[in-house]
Amino acid sequence: MTIKIGGKNYVPGMYSHKKFTGAQLADKYFSDVEKKLIEKQKALKRPEIHPCISFSRKIGVGALEVADILGEDLGYPVMDREILTHIACEANLSEKTVKYFDERYPGMLNEFMKYLFGEKAFIKSDYSRHLFSVVLSLGGTASTIFVGRGTHLILPKNRTLAVRCTCSDEYRSKRLSRMLEVSEKEAAAKLAQIDKEQQEFFKKTFGKTSVESHEFDLVLNFDLLKEPASAAKIIKTAFMQKFQSELCG
Repeated sequence: MTIKIGGKNYVPGMYSHKKFTGAQLADKYFSDVEKKLIEKQKALKRPEIHPCISFSRKIGVGALEVADILGEDLGYPVMDREILTHIACEANLSEKTVKYFDERYPGMLNEFMKYLFGEKAFIKSDYSRHLFSVVLSLGGTASTIFVGRGTHLILPKNRTLAVRCTCSDEYRSKRLSRMLEVSEKEAAAKLAQIDKEQQEFFKKTFGKTSVESHEFDLVLNFDLLKEPASAAKIIKTAFMQKFQSELCG
């Protein structure tokens, strides 16, 4: 989703060093993962979601920058809102992602879906089904860092470190104003619009009208923790502790 602010394009998750589009990053990811899956094709076993990190955030807080630092450090791919939406909306990419997983573990994706969600009514749109299938398939293929799209509600709680990044509206407005060189008033108005759209997405997709702290392993306040590298260190420490037996064993 691209939004015009002061004549400039803003994509949620954007920051100054972000260079590639969701389509470009998705293509690169599939090229890399295809090579890995070919190597592992003969080593089939009962599937398990790999240890993952899921970011939930208020748009504009700067979570993607932290996720990219973690991705570089841990060697994990970063799947943000733009990439996940691109994959879920592009039928051929969505089918390709699910096919990778189904070829390794025939029928198991449906088992995951039924185990996690049963027949819950909120899984009623094609986009929702594609999104859930894509997230579970990616998590079942390799450890992945997810940013946005409610991935902390899709992945099993014992297989992901769920992180909530929050801050004041003033912090977000100032950050976006600096980044796009627009007034804080204009930035605040657009963020309010984005917040409303995000709320509608969660209500439609998950049947939720609010964010609850018990959904997360870790909550970070970016008003107090402004350096992305510092936030990344905290999250990495928590991640390594939660999955210590697997990552250090």
